[in-house]
Amino acid sequence: MKTIALILTLVSVAASADSPILIDGKTGKYLGRLSSDRYDPDSVNNPYGKYGNRYSNDSINNPYGKYGNRYSNDSINNPYGSNPPLIIDVP
Repeated sequence: MKTIALILTLVSVAASADSPILIDGKTGKYLGRLSSDRYDPDSVNNPYGKYGNRYSNDSINNPYGKYGNRYSNDSINNPYGSNPPLIIDVP
């Protein structure tokens, strides 16, 4: 129930954006916005932002992190992963 509440909160917070968001399916942790805007602080394409930086633990672009490592079950880069980030389309 806490996860559902967290997801709904994240969706309502990101409702102002047009881009889909990424969340961890198990924990509901927000992992950024799928936006091509390199200046958006939440974009996975912002190399200086928390979610786009290749050194950030919360980034799908970090090849050594939980969400970017090709061997991690939580990674978007592992085709056999059991818990890849979920893409949620925000209206």
